[in-house]
Amino acid sequence: MIRRGMPYLQPRLEPASAETEQLEREGYTIVRGLLEAAAVAELCQEIAGVFERDPPDDRGPRPQEDAAMFRYAMLNRSPAAQRAVANPRLLSVIEPLLGEDCHVIANTAWRNPAGHPGSHGGQNWHIDAGPHVPLPEGVRWPADIPHPVFALGVHIYLIDCAIEDGPTGVIPGSHLSGRPPPPGRHLDDDLAHEGRGVTPLLVKAGDAGLFVSDIWHRRMPTRDGDHGRFFLQVHYGRRDIAQRILPTAEVNHLSPEAIARAQSGSERERRVVGLHPAFFYDG
Repeated sequence: MIRRGMPYLQPRLEPASAETEQLEREGYTIVRGLLEAAAVAELCQEIAGVFERDPPDDRGPRPQEDAAMFRYAMLNRSPAAQRAVANPRLLSVIEPLLGEDCHVIANTAWRNPAGHPGSHGGQNWHIDAGPHVPLPEGVRWPADIPHPVFALGVHIYLIDCAIEDGPTGVIPGSHLSGRPPPPGRHLDDDLAHEGRGVTPLLVKAGDAGLFVSDIWHRRMPTRDGDHGRFFLQVHYGRRDIAQRILPTAEVNHLSPEAIARAQSGSERERRVVGLHPAFFYDG
C-alpha cells in the first residue's frame, strides 16, 4: 500500500480496512451498504433521466441496442453521480492503493435491460488495461512483495444483482498473473487461475463492487428470471494516469494547428501527440 509523501509516493505504514486488504490481495472486494436507500433513489432518478433525455454517446462502432445501454461522463451530467464518486467511505478503501491524490479516469452508467445481455466486449473474460506489470509465462509475482495497483473499477449498484442477472464475475488472484486471460477461452465459465475459479459479485442496491484493473473479469451469463443490471461505473487511477472521461478527439492539449498537422500524418504521428482512438476506459 502507498501514501503520498512530500512530494513522492511512499510505502504506507498505517493500517487499512479489510476491504482494502482484500482488494490488494485478491484483486476484488465488495463494500456493503455504501449508499443508503435515499441516495440510491436519487442516483437512480438522475441517471434514468439522462438515459431518457440524452441519446447514446458515439464511442465507436457497435450495434445500436448495445450503445443504448451506456451513458458516459456521468459526473458531468448528474450532481448525484459526482457526489457518489467522492463518497468518503469509498475513497477510504481505494486511496491506500492509489494514493490520496487519485482521481476519476472514467465514469459510465450501465443499464442492461432484462433478457438482453448485449454483445459488448465485457461479456468476454478481459482486463481493463495493462497488464500494468507484464510477466512472461512461468514467472510468478513474488509473494512477499505487494502487487502495485495503478487503476481500479467500481460498480455502484442501483438495483440488486443476483446470479440470474448475469453479475460481474472475477477470478481471485488473477491480477497477479501479469497476463491477460488466455486466448480462446474468453467465454469459458470454468476458467481458473492457479486453481481458483470465478467468484460472482452478488450484491444489493447501494453496495459497491471493486476490482483491480488487471484482474480477469467478465459479465457472467444470464439465467431465467434475469432482471437486468443498473449501476454507475467509476474507474479511478493514480494521479499520473490521464483522465479518459472524454475521448482525446474531444479533449486534448493541442492547438487547432497541431491537430490539423497530425490529421494529415500517420496514425503513429497522431498518437504520439495524444490523439488516441477510443480504447479501454474510453468506451
